[in-house]
Amino acid sequence: MKLFKSILILLLLIAFNPIYAQKKVIVAYVTSWTTVMPDPAFVTHINYAFGHVNATFNGIRIDNQGRLKSIVALKKQHPKLKVLVSIGGWGSGKFSEMAAIKENRKKFAADCKRIVNDFKLDGIDIDWEYPSSNAAKISSSPDDTKNYTLMMQEIRNSIGNTKLLTLASSADAKYIDFKEVSPIVDFVNIMAYDMASPPYHHAGLYKSKATSGLSVDEAVNAHVNAGIPINKLVLGIPFYGHGRNGIAGYIDYRDIIKLTGFKQLWDQEAKAPYWENEKGEFVLSYETPKSIAVKCDYLLKKGMMGAMYWDYGADTDDGILRKAVRLGVKSKM
Repeated sequence: MKLFKSILILLLLIAFNPIYAQKKVIVAYVTSWTTVMPDPAFVTHINYAFGHVNATFNGIRIDNQGRLKSIVALKKQHPKLKVLVSIGGWGSGKFSEMAAIKENRKKFAADCKRIVNDFKLDGIDIDWEYPSSNAAKISSSPDDTKNYTLMMQEIRNSIGNTKLLTLASSADAKYIDFKEVSPIVDFVNIMAYDMASPPYHHAGLYKSKATSGLSVDEAVNAHVNAGIPINKLVLGIPFYGHGRNGIAGYIDYRDIIKLTGFKQLWDQEAKAPYWENEKGEFVLSYETPKSIAVKCDYLLKKGMMGAMYWDYGADTDDGILRKAVRLGVKSKM
């Protein structure tokens, strides 16, 4: 009887623990420069890429507004679908100048509210890559991290608590004061990829001899240690690979599967696939349905909020990878 009561109490604790009871998300980045229409059967959230800080540092410019409208129109038949505009992207600047001045921050935040209302969006995703860094050849300042928090608070104040505010974060959890930002945002999308190039994995789940820098697991732990609760973290998965010696440095999965003449291998330690050429050289780091299944199992066991991927258009027409993500988190959606 005591054992039965103990099991019942444990089951109730799990049922009412937000980490376990939480509905999972699948976030797909959909780009302005591709034409494929996302299928809402495979996603819960769409981040439209991209919007940008405007030339006067106080508003937003959106790429290909017609495509954004067509994606928002999917909500008519799929009312549970959430559509956000992602502002930024690699090489998208003017954040530093905008965030540094209170008046600019307020006007920018007001413009966030405007585009949410005008385009009937569910929220805003900020993809500043990265505060205080000029690696992407954008302007930066040592004050960017502090100003980032002020900017996010202004956006929250402007769009209110009923709309989503999310962000994309570098794998190493640098550049942002997550302890300050955590209460402001709904969730954080970890860009757990691009952490190396062949002959190393760029998104290996765990460390192995083919790891240079971080593993995905280390990236997740870095964010938790930086101050984001595990149930506010979304795990980023790449729908592309990095190659060398005859394979493009950046290559979509839809193009990877057309290649021939390589040996497909599996790193059991890293839980990651890779290719070798006829010389035995590690020439491609990428994802497969198998590695995605392992990552989905990982994120569910960790109590993460869900999965994100870049980008929808890199998948095959029949959706080999997006089906793997959907299957991986299906029972929790």
